[in-house]
Amino acid sequence: MARMFVEGDDLVVRLAWWERAAVRRRAVGVPLAAVRRVTVEGDWWRALRGTHERGLQIPGTLCLGTRRHQDGEDFVAVRPGRPVICVELWPSAPFRLLAVAVGSGAEGEAMARRLRRVAPETDTSTPCRQPLPVPSESEELAAGSQ
Repeated sequence: MARMFVEGDDLVVRLAWWERAAVRRRAVGVPLAAVRRVTVEGDWWRALRGTHERGLQIPGTLCLGTRRHQDGEDFVAVRPGRPVICVELWPSAPFRLLAVAVGSGAEGEAMARRLRRVAPETDTSTPCRQPLPVPSESEELAAGSQ
C-alpha cells in the first residue's frame, strides 16, 4: 500500500508496483510549503470526495488514484478498516488533498504531528478538515438568468 514520506523539502507518497500501474505514476510529491492542514480520519470513506477520475476503484475494497470535484483534484490511496491521513494543500499545489491509508491510528497521528512540525505554513486553527467551497447563490442566480 502507498506510504507517505518527508524527503528534504517535499512530501512524497510512494506507491507499490501494482499501484503505480493502476494510476500510471511512480509517486506523488508536493513541497512541504504547500501543506495547509493535516488531519487523521478514522473512517476511510470520509476522506473521499468528488467522483473517481483515474486509477482503480473497487467499491468497498479500495480507492486509488485521482478524484475530481468542484475545487480541483484529490489523490487518494485508501482501504476500508484503516485510518487515513488527510493532507489538505494550498491552491498552488497540483492536488487539493492527499489521502493515504495508514496501518493504525497511532501511526497516522505520529505522521500528522511530524508534518505539522516540518511544514512551514500549516494552519492549526482547527483540527478538522474544511468542507469543499460551495458556489455562492449570487453566482448561481447570475448563471441561471443568462
